[in-house]
Amino acid sequence: MVQTSARLLALLSLLQLRREWTGKELAERLQVGPRTIRRDVDKLRSLGYPVQAAPGVAGGYRLGTGAQLPPLLLDDAEAVAVAVGLRTAAAASIAGIEDTSVRALAKLEQVLPSRLRHRVNALGNATSAFGVDGPPIDLELLATLAAACRDGNRVRFSYTNKDETASQRRTEPSAVVHSGYHWYLLAFDLDRDDWRTFRIDRIRGRVRTGERGRRRTVPGGDPAAYVQSQIRAGNGREPEAAPGRVRLAAPAGPIRNRISTRYATVEPDGEDHCIVTTRGPWSRSFLVWTALLDQPIEVLEPPELVEAARVIVARLTPAA
Repeated sequence: MVQTSARLLALLSLLQLRREWTGKELAERLQVGPRTIRRDVDKLRSLGYPVQAAPGVAGGYRLGTGAQLPPLLLDDAEAVAVAVGLRTAAAASIAGIEDTSVRALAKLEQVLPSRLRHRVNALGNATSAFGVDGPPIDLELLATLAAACRDGNRVRFSYTNKDETASQRRTEPSAVVHSGYHWYLLAFDLDRDDWRTFRIDRIRGRVRTGERGRRRTVPGGDPAAYVQSQIRAGNGREPEAAPGRVRLAAPAGPIRNRISTRYATVEPDGEDHCIVTTRGPWSRSFLVWTALLDQPIEVLEPPELVEAARVIVARLTPAA
């Protein structure tokens, strides 16, 4: 009985790991026969897991969607990653996710073993982040696009360019990328026969999911690097705002320990000063966050950031 239960858990873990498996692949991974796989699949179905099967030689198994969410299997590293991600979700630019993240985190931390809870707390205490001023993204839209990327389904949507020109796009999505300011969909545009990056906040109306598309390799193999290169090049569309740079009257080491490398870099400027540079475009939140470090600040660039700092100081001076 113990062996059977362990095998069921292993089978469930495999089905959650990949979109689709053939019966032969599952049998080889679990070192059992195809008949045993069929019996185990039936047992998972009786427990409420919607395992779908396609008949024939080329058929396979996939974990489908159901009326209820069955338990998920997470290894130690995955559980820690999810918990830390939920803790930082309140600072993300996804509309309506803050309260949901708190509820999900409470459920997860309730069942975390003590050894993992200590790791999550250590990571949370050692990591700081400042918010971004990017436009909020609808969570349902983001989930739909991410699922299309995972499953290889084509999507159609209405897109508005920077000049307010609207167009209909037929794409084969590859990845969803967050630049630190905007969310982007990286996809192959079927009508233009080329790769395109789409600002997700400029997708209008309903996204329609279609048939399975072709699996394509992003140029260079790294979706985030490709999107970053398109942003820097302007890609014939919109350049992003410049990064912000400030000079703090403090050594680089202590400041580096208080700033997440995801959002900014810290470089020494002599023994007693350092330069903090945002990885994405500057924001007023960056000014507020650096002010909370309780160190003298010199705002360096761009000029728009310098002006924003002056406005904030002018507003605070009368109150003082």
